[in-house]
Amino acid sequence: MSDGSSADDVAVIIPARNEADRIQATVSAAARLGGVGLVVVVDDGSRDGTAAAARRAGAAVMRHARNRGKSAAMETGAEAVRLLDQREHRDAPRHLLFLDADLADTAALAGPLTEPVIAGNADMTIAVFAATVKLGGHGLVVGLSGAGIRRATGWQPTQPLNGQRCLTRAAFEAARPLAHGWGAETGLTIDLLRKGLRVTEVEVELAHRATGTGLRAQLHRAHQLADVARALAARP
Repeated sequence: MSDGSSADDVAVIIPARNEADRIQATVSAAARLGGVGLVVVVDDGSRDGTAAAARRAGAAVMRHARNRGKSAAMETGAEAVRLLDQREHRDAPRHLLFLDADLADTAALAGPLTEPVIAGNADMTIAVFAATVKLGGHGLVVGLSGAGIRRATGWQPTQPLNGQRCLTRAAFEAARPLAHGWGAETGLTIDLLRKGLRVTEVEVELAHRATGTGLRAQLHRAHQLADVARALAARP
């Protein structure tokens, strides 16, 4: 962490749906990160105890009554942070660190993502997991996103769909409105690079739950594929 940073330069935003078994550990770990003064969980229409578990861990919780998708949860979380920054009369807005809800204890290792942003060396960082889990069918979505980003910007990301990202408030606002659903990360990368903002990848030791190869996982990837394709079609 940069020596010039304050104790609460960063707000963590965690979109979550049906993650009651892991969200408490994720929130607790994220809250211990240097520079983090706020953790916001956006419960995106969960049918379990996700919201209650997040509150027990100390997070501020926003809740969608129905599932609205990844990008809507990200925007809800960012708006909650903006309003809290305004209420606190902060001199500068907090940077936004987006983390997945299923990171559990490994969320405590996300610190390197914030350092280039706090130091002013990057407008957005994207995590590259040091260890990856091979998931059936996932390569198609990753390949589509990576190839689309390369065609649109000339840059080839290592893990284009990685949702662990830290960015300045100005960078987030520059990318709004976010691409729909699971296309959010692909759209974010393209939009910021096209606007001349600085995007860099950072290797971290994070790990999330493997989603497997069953029917539910395949349907999830089909939705991802459709959303990524939609994001790319809107950014020719």
